[in-house]
Amino acid sequence: MSLQHSSDDKIEVIRTKPGQPLGCSIIDENGREIEITEDMIQDACRELEQRLVKPAEQK
Repeated sequence: MSLQHSSDDKIEVIRTKPGQPLGCSIIDENGREIEITEDMIQDACRELEQRLVKPAEQK
């Protein structure tokens, strides 16, 4: 199966609480450790979707 084709398979998604840390972190420009949250991941995904450039339609 190609990644370009969607599947009808359903995958259960278990959501965490929005502000709950996910067990990983990043280091900011001041050297402080910042825990990554579900909200941060969702915000990054929304930003990427807005920047998505759809490929030209092939004829």
